[in-house]
Amino acid sequence: MLILVTGGAASGKSEHAERLLCEKAQSRLYLATMQPFGKSAEARIARHRALRAGKGFATVERTLDLANLRLSQQYDGILLEDLGNLLANELFAPEGAGAESAFDSIVAGVDNLQKYCETLVIVSNEIFADGVPYPPETMQYIRILGELHQKLTGKADAVYESVCGILLSVKEGKQP
Repeated sequence: MLILVTGGAASGKSEHAERLLCEKAQSRLYLATMQPFGKSAEARIARHRALRAGKGFATVERTLDLANLRLSQQYDGILLEDLGNLLANELFAPEGAGAESAFDSIVAGVDNLQKYCETLVIVSNEIFADGVPYPPETMQYIRILGELHQKLTGKADAVYESVCGILLSVKEGKQP
């Protein structure tokens, strides 16, 4: 089963994703993609660690190349946190896939993760509504993230959007 959970910044999407996975999976892996650049990123990482403390998650930090990730075991569920960070890493990190291959690399990574679990929950950001023009690199990021949302929504069994802490069902699946 593939579940996509989207939402704006601080919308509660990570907490909802964790809850959805905890309801479905006994053995759980938290796959963290954020690179800890600076105090703000370190604070977000610490917050996410605190939120999942005591929930039985094993944790793997992997910022790139999920297609070649090899896990030592199967899990009932994997939580991928998050698609936006993964895309930024693939686009902008020197060792990333780059603009030509980032989309395909991430889709292949999602396919790879699904081999290791019964349920894969992916957290992503909704950043498409402000209508503000950005530099070309940022517009490219927004375009590719939108394309990833379309692709993953097509593959997903359920899609949810977290709005102000309320989880809304967007595709199939029952609202929890």
